[in-house]
Amino acid sequence: MGTWLVPADLLARSRFQVSPLAETVAALTVLDAPEPPGVPWQRTFHVTHREAYAEMLADDPLRGAISGWLWRPRRGSVPGWMGDFLTAPPLGPGASFAAELAQLDAWDDARIRAEIRTMRPDVPLPALLEGGGLRAAVAAILAWVWTATVAADWPRRRRVLEADIVSRTARLATQGWAGVVPTLGRRMDWKGGGHLQINSYDLPTRDLSAARELTFVPVHSNGQWVAWDLPERFAVVYPVTGAQAPVDRGAADGLARLVGTNRARVLVLLDEPHSTTQLAALTGLPLGAVGNHLRVLLDAGAVPRRRSGREVLYWRTSLGDGLVAAGR
Repeated sequence: MGTWLVPADLLARSRFQVSPLAETVAALTVLDAPEPPGVPWQRTFHVTHREAYAEMLADDPLRGAISGWLWRPRRGSVPGWMGDFLTAPPLGPGASFAAELAQLDAWDDARIRAEIRTMRPDVPLPALLEGGGLRAAVAAILAWVWTATVAADWPRRRRVLEADIVSRTARLATQGWAGVVPTLGRRMDWKGGGHLQINSYDLPTRDLSAARELTFVPVHSNGQWVAWDLPERFAVVYPVTGAQAPVDRGAADGLARLVGTNRARVLVLLDEPHSTTQLAALTGLPLGAVGNHLRVLLDAGAVPRRRSGREVLYWRTSLGDGLVAAGR
């Protein structure tokens, strides 16, 4: 199995950290799935953005070609993995997406080409990938995913991720790493003696004695992965808990008394971006009634809106979050 040998001083310096780039890569894994995933919030995200994502790839042949070589999916017992050029470790607290994406500058086209060959050594590369522009195409895909699907929702996502970090840190204080690591993913475990199991692959143990940084990064994803900038920086990326935790019944009832039952139903659903059509389907309200509620919430500053492809999406602002919280 894949393990890291983590020195005690490195483990003592390790930290939990939010990363806009890792969150963008997680969003990309959801968008890249040909069919909507089984998790409800991921299905909504996929249905909302998949068409625009496909159009973005179709508009540029090189982006379209390289999108199929960003990772190797797991097939049965054969493990899958991401291209290392997607998985740079986080830079630190407050780092922007642009700053983290700039780490891709360390990869030239030849290095990216060599990396993607390792994913399918028995499959010839498409002719387009034998030329230049690979790094620019990867950067453009990641920048589009951030701008079109993550950035507007980043404040809410960040709050969810930070809440997860608070919870893990509290567990760490009482249970130690042996109580925290197994909660980060199905294949992760703390084996003792400084051995951190990161996956179930048949790989030799990697000694992190020369590392100066180990980071644990929550993202909105089903699975986990690891990242590194050899030999000094390493990260474990794991799925956040409570990605779409339902608002409790007491909160919904209190909010209904505050703004009205149907408007409360609409606002509670907007912890994730939704279109008017999606809200009508989820609430059972007429399309016109949903539109009226959204206009009131928009005028009040409780929701913003943004066009994504052919849809106009709405989600909660901090004021909207406050209204939901005030319902309690």
